[in-house]
Amino acid sequence: MPLMPGSEPYQHDGGQVGVLLCHGFTGTPQSLRPWANHLAAAGLTVSLPRLPGHGTTWQEMNRTRWEDWYAEFENAFENLRGRCQEVFVMGLSLGGCMALRLAEVHGPAVRGVVVVNPSIVNDVPLMKLAPVLKLVVASVAGVANDIKREGVTEVGYTRTPVRAAATLPRLWSLVQSELGRVTQPVLVYHSPEDHVVKPASVELLRKVLGDNLTVRECLNSYHVATLDNDAPEIFEGSLDFIKAHASVPLQRD
Repeated sequence: MPLMPGSEPYQHDGGQVGVLLCHGFTGTPQSLRPWANHLAAAGLTVSLPRLPGHGTTWQEMNRTRWEDWYAEFENAFENLRGRCQEVFVMGLSLGGCMALRLAEVHGPAVRGVVVVNPSIVNDVPLMKLAPVLKLVVASVAGVANDIKREGVTEVGYTRTPVRAAATLPRLWSLVQSELGRVTQPVLVYHSPEDHVVKPASVELLRKVLGDNLTVRECLNSYHVATLDNDAPEIFEGSLDFIKAHASVPLQRD
């Protein structure tokens, strides 16, 4: 099936420090491509996969579930781990949830985590009805493109596939139940003016992760902060985070 322009996965071979990035629910690698490019230019080995069902049609996505998305992300991690001495994981929204889940499962194999407006709490009333709603309607209004900066567009679905969305509460519950296993340093970028994910997710991370967590505010961005006004701070801040926590030197191109 043809891909939406910009939805292609991205890889860059650099040094022995690798970074795995994950886009959000109904989004595509396009939302993280500038971030990936910035890290690649610093000499990192970078992997940005496209999650199954994303970047094609929402109808196709309705045939996938969170286990399919996580399996793809974990496969990319294993591939990167085989090529690099150390791996950091990063993500936007649902991608942040995926990154935290990877840290829970793989422990020290994940050197550190950077997430942007992570979604780990079921904070949307409509989602509570998704298991029933999926039997009645195939899609509802989309959540993509919540960006403050004028002239910037996120490549994503204009409709939210309900059957796929109905699988998210199980992922959220699983990640929440094992957050205590995350002992790696975690850097969170949070937009107070986010029209997709409410503050409950960051509040939970503060409560559970404690001193392992650093939170920085994106005061001039909405949900897709990686394409918004605060993007340069995210890119450079994540690179500084890697430099602070990597035990091997970066290899600049």
